[in-house]
Formats: sequence, C-alpha cells, structure tokens
Amino acid sequence: MRLIDTVRGIRYAGSLAFACLCSCALLSQSMPPPVQVQVQVVSAEGGKKTAPAKERNDASDVVVWLVPVADASAQPAAPPAGPQPQIAQYNKSFEPHVSVVQVGRYVQFPNRDPFLHNVFSLFDGKRFDLGFYEAGSSKTVHFDRPGVSFLFCNIHPEMSAAVVAVDTPYFGKSDRSGRISIANVPDGKYQLNVWYERSLPDAMKAAGRVVTISDAARSIEPVRVVENPNFTPEHKNKYGQEYVPPPDTSPVYGHP
Repeated sequence: MRLIDTVRGIRYAGSLAFACLCSCALLSQSMPPPVQVQVQVVSAEGGKKTAPAKERNDASDVVVWLVPVADASAQPAAPPAGPQPQIAQYNKSFEPHVSVVQVGRYVQFPNRDPFLHNVFSLFDGKRFDLGFYEAGSSKTVHFDRPGVSFLFCNIHPEMSAAVVAVDTPYFGKSDRSGRISIANVPDGKYQLNVWYERSLPDAMKAAGRVVTISDAARSIEPVRVVENPNFTPEHKNKYGQEYVPPPDTSPVYGHP
C-alpha cells in the first residue's frame, strides 16, 4: 500500500510540475517582449550655442514613458500591487536620485542616517513637507497626480532628488549607457514622452514623438536629449531663502 501511495504521489507531483511548466510557457508567450529604447544625451561644449554638440559619457536618469494614443478617453491601468518604492536618505543624499512611478503609487522615505532629515517639495508635481524626522524612521507620500516633484532637505542643501509620476504603466529610466527597457507594452501607437533633469522643457518636448509598437518593431529609434549648459543643482530652502551655512568647527590656533 505504501509503495502504491508513493507511486501515486510521484505521478501527481509530475503532473503538477508539467502543468506549471505549461502555464509558464503560455504566460511567456502572452507577454510581449520588452520595448528597447536608446537615449543619447548631448551637450554644447562650453555652453556656447555655436559649439558642436558632444555626447555625454553618462546618459543615466533619463525618464521615458509611453502613453497610448488610440483611445484618449481610456482610463489608465491601476498601479501594480507590490512593495512600495523607496527613496532613502543616506549619507546626506537621496537614493535613488531620480525615481519614476505610476500615478497612484505610495513612496516611502526612510531616514537611514544617524541624524535628523527633512523632505519637502514645493514645485509642480506633488507639493508636500514631511517635517523633521529622526534616524530609523520613515514617512510615506501618495503621488496621486502626474508631474515632476523636486525633492530637497531643509537641513542639508546638497540633497536633491526628483520623482516623475506618470499616468501610464509603460515607463523606464536609462542607465549610464542610455539603455531603457519597458516591459509588457502591447502593440499599438504611443506618444513617447521624455524627462531629464538637466534639460530644458522645449528640448524635452522636441525629443518626444509618436511611435508604433508591433511584433516587428520592439526597438525605438534613439532618443536625443539636449543638456542645458546652464543647469545648476543649487536651490533655496523651503522658505525661499538661502541655507544657513554650518558653523565653523575648525580649531583656532593662537600666535606664539
């Protein structure tokens, strides 16, 4: 009897494994391959308009998202379930520096430094101020509208970041080489949108265009983004004033 039960168990396990393999195969066939995007970031040498543009070695943190244009009245898909995105405060910086999320997502802001931090955003996108909070604690923000939220800390002027909230599930962010992979994009026509922190609004608008995705076209022609030569990360505090410089703690040596 035990031998028969063992054989039956083996047969059941084998049937289950075979069913799982078939389901995975069908699922992989139903999911379209990712759309590949190549981004080129170029800048004018020396900031002169007459100088020839040169390609940057680092093309990271360029955000690209695709919005279906076939039915403008269609409601965007709900944000996927899963762990909440995080932007950690660590070593007096935000990590990652640029995040892209679908509208409706909650983002956690854990403080992983051994001292107080603050997170505020008073520009476009989502406006909020999380106040001061201590090491080891975390706060959450609901990004419920599309737009770009520039993040700063009212204590540390060197800290800055950006959250790009988009009304579509089809988005990606470039790596250093400018590569972006956007998953699960169905065939169809899309408006390609671009955002880059170091670019001007007109240049980003010019980089966008309508693209067609199909089985035969899963790769988009390179996207060229022009860098603003006058970009600066400097900013005011949340009161619109200059940051108070830290006290000078260097030792004072008297004259002999």
